[in-house]
Amino acid sequence: MGLFEKIKEPVFLKRDSSADEQLAALQALRETVPPALQEQIDRDIRALQAGIAGEKNILFELENSHLPMFVLRDLNLEFDGKKAQIDFLLITRRRNYVVECKNLYGNIEIGSGGDFVRTLSYGGCFQKEGIYSPITQNQRHLDLIFELRRAEKSNALIRSLFEKNFSENYRSVIVLANPKTVLNTRYAKREVREMVIRADQLADYIRRSNAQSNLSSASDKEMEALARFFFAQHHPASADFTAKYRQQQGESAGPQADPPPSSAAHSPQLLCPRCGAPMVRRRATRGPNAGKEFYGCTNYPRCRGIVNIDQ
Repeated sequence: MGLFEKIKEPVFLKRDSSADEQLAALQALRETVPPALQEQIDRDIRALQAGIAGEKNILFELENSHLPMFVLRDLNLEFDGKKAQIDFLLITRRRNYVVECKNLYGNIEIGSGGDFVRTLSYGGCFQKEGIYSPITQNQRHLDLIFELRRAEKSNALIRSLFEKNFSENYRSVIVLANPKTVLNTRYAKREVREMVIRADQLADYIRRSNAQSNLSSASDKEMEALARFFFAQHHPASADFTAKYRQQQGESAGPQADPPPSSAAHSPQLLCPRCGAPMVRRRATRGPNAGKEFYGCTNYPRCRGIVNIDQ
């Protein structure tokens, strides 16, 4: 038996977020560290609060959408060595939506090639910077979901139908949760423009998208079964959110050959494109970009925002 005989409102199967735990841990730690670390923690707390505020904007829109669906927030999925942290997964009667929440600062322009460029103002001067595409990020989440769901279908015919209908059944949505963000999609392709929306447009977007689907409508039991499948695949975050600060507190003042990323100097003019936290200059140690420098988010590994440096 489903949660309701006939679902008419959103059902929040998973509402919590590890960001709330991280915030509580940082606030508690702040009272026990020296002033120099307090300043860094304060910056990280502000960035974390901004991210949580963005997700709460989406929660508000979902709560008042009056749409029959199951909602899973902050879903951590793993399959075949790959991982995905999904802000929101929405299971509706017609389609399922993988929602990436972006509480971005500054004005965002999307180019014809799908590139994201942000303009920030500093003391009356404007600075443009490329940011990691949330569309690319969310596509990786979809790819993992595809592999995860495909692997559990043993029947060849059912698997073939799943593969054929996947792009129709699962949709990527980028939600800009900061109401002050100015979005310019004039040069973006139509499919990109339709994928990037504001938080207050989410409910209408789902209604329009579902109305365009040719797939059969899922029953209450089918929606619930799919939502519970994903919930069962969730891997709770086990990170120690305060480790980097405690490590810095215990370090000696002497020079270090390989300091941790969080101890690097903050760039005064660069904020993370994902969460708004300060970014630090780092150097890649492995892979095809080994040796190259880039800016990385100080909230790593919770946030993996990067900005490449042209060399």
